[in-house]
Amino acid sequence: MITRSPADLQRARQRDAIPLAVTPDWQSQLARALRDPHALCQRLGLDPAWLPGAEAGHRLFEVRVPEAFLARMRHGDPHDPLLRQVLPLSEEAQPAPGYVADPLDEAAHTSARGLIHKYAGRVLLIASPACAVNCRYCFRRHFPYDDNAPSRAQWDETLEHLRNDPSIHEAILSGGDPLAASDRQLAWLVARLDAIPHLKRLRIHTRLPVVIPDRIDAGLLDWLSDTRLQKVVVLHVNHANEIDDAMIAACTRLKEAGATLLNQSVLLHGVNDSVDALAALSERLFEAGVLPYYLHVLDPVAGAAHFDVPDVEARKLVASLREVLPGFLVPKLVREIPGEASKTPL
Repeated sequence: MITRSPADLQRARQRDAIPLAVTPDWQSQLARALRDPHALCQRLGLDPAWLPGAEAGHRLFEVRVPEAFLARMRHGDPHDPLLRQVLPLSEEAQPAPGYVADPLDEAAHTSARGLIHKYAGRVLLIASPACAVNCRYCFRRHFPYDDNAPSRAQWDETLEHLRNDPSIHEAILSGGDPLAASDRQLAWLVARLDAIPHLKRLRIHTRLPVVIPDRIDAGLLDWLSDTRLQKVVVLHVNHANEIDDAMIAACTRLKEAGATLLNQSVLLHGVNDSVDALAALSERLFEAGVLPYYLHVLDPVAGAAHFDVPDVEARKLVASLREVLPGFLVPKLVREIPGEASKTPL
């Protein structure tokens, strides 16, 4: 007689509870994400005066907003901090000095298809070209994803770069959003990373647990739990209103799978550029089991200049945060400067 462990029985019950040949719920939610600026304005009851700007920005970088994220926005408020992150504006078409398509000079560090090697000891892999949400300030809004979406055969070639460099100890899955890839693909990729003996850590940068919390399901937790690599999941939350009960539950599931949870925010004019907003974010993150890590000043990507907060103001905000929060809840204020060995503290 074959005996099965409690963990095996639990996984079997989870599998049996999911009907065969049914698209996972998170993929259905991803497919149904709102992609029309007119529908976005209409759903939130915005004044029609916002529509021309939304359509103009959409032509440069398409709208994409999952329903689960849309539900957290205030109806009728064009200045809602979540809406402001995803609502296209006419300002995106206005050129601004110093704002360019590749602000971090990533093209110069793409040493293999889907691989960016900027810093010693770690490499970044474009695990998926897709995102669940299109944030208007995204530094990769102009990234050539078509040239960096490897097939499995090409992934094996790309991973040779890691296998042949014993100085690399950490693989970072990025995108797009890496969790927009299927669990089958991610399990395949992580298994190959797991087999590289000098790799120690797997880091995943993702916004999906925030905008579609149902993404953290049994399929994802299976492959995430199986790897020997130390797991770090870096979320991207900019405002406390993004954190609801479903997102907290997703974070709990990630922690139970052995992941350390960190958060990176971007300092954005009209979204979180106040002491109250940043303090509430840090407090809410910690309630969710997530440690504030970095607060980035805006990367100067073309189309996002209207989000800029001057460095002088950014420093004052963080200094004020130190007066009201314990040190472990104050994120490091940093800028990414092309060619530097790491993020540069401000």
